[in-house]
Amino acid sequence: MLNAETLPSTARLRLGVNIDHVATLRQARGTPYPSVLEAARVCLRAGADGITVHLREDRRHIQDNDVRILRAEPGLRLNLEMAAVSEILAIALDVRPDEVCLVPERRAERTTEGGLDAAANEAVLRPIVDALRRRNVAVSLFIEPDPRQVAAAAALGAQMIELHTGRYCELPTDTRSAEVKRLVEAARQAHRLGLQVNAGHGLTVENVVGLFEVPHLHTLNIGHSIVSRAVFIGLEAAVREMMTTLRGYAGGRP
Repeated sequence: MLNAETLPSTARLRLGVNIDHVATLRQARGTPYPSVLEAARVCLRAGADGITVHLREDRRHIQDNDVRILRAEPGLRLNLEMAAVSEILAIALDVRPDEVCLVPERRAERTTEGGLDAAANEAVLRPIVDALRRRNVAVSLFIEPDPRQVAAAAALGAQMIELHTGRYCELPTDTRSAEVKRLVEAARQAHRLGLQVNAGHGLTVENVVGLFEVPHLHTLNIGHSIVSRAVFIGLEAAVREMMTTLRGYAGGRP
């Protein structure tokens, strides 16, 4: 596991940009544009620390070749989101992204609807985590801020977790305190267990500042709001806008 104790609480908060919806726009017309690789390059030029893509079983946006092209790009840190299924695992083991985030997946959903139940699916997840780690791929689990799930992620040998912030984002601003508390406690628990703490889902420039009291955050993975904002101000400006906002994070409470 990573030695999280070596990470200062005031470390810069990193941004991983999810570019799935650049591919969504491309797939809507079956054209070769917009280019996922060009989008990734723009994000990195704007200061993003990495690129996230979700290779879904139904291939609704990102395609197999997108993953391979992105992996071949020099200097690009690639985070591959995937369901715990053998078909996608085989691709991940072949491509060897920098990290894999295991997520739940349903065909009927518009986007990932909640965290992975790691505690109830140890038998399925353990061989996948082990196989990825043998290939030197760092493993993250996308989970709810729940103590059972955090403990299960550590027990399975994951090096990271990504806390699901969807519930926080959906709540009215003045009713988020209980959910923020859950995120704070989960982050502290994960840090004690030596896990890197990432977070994501539903985050925008407006609501992300509410997470600044969550300690030990390392990376936020944000996609839909950045790509949506890019429609009006351009992708590079949208990434820079988010990066500027994240500079306000000072490590949260100890």
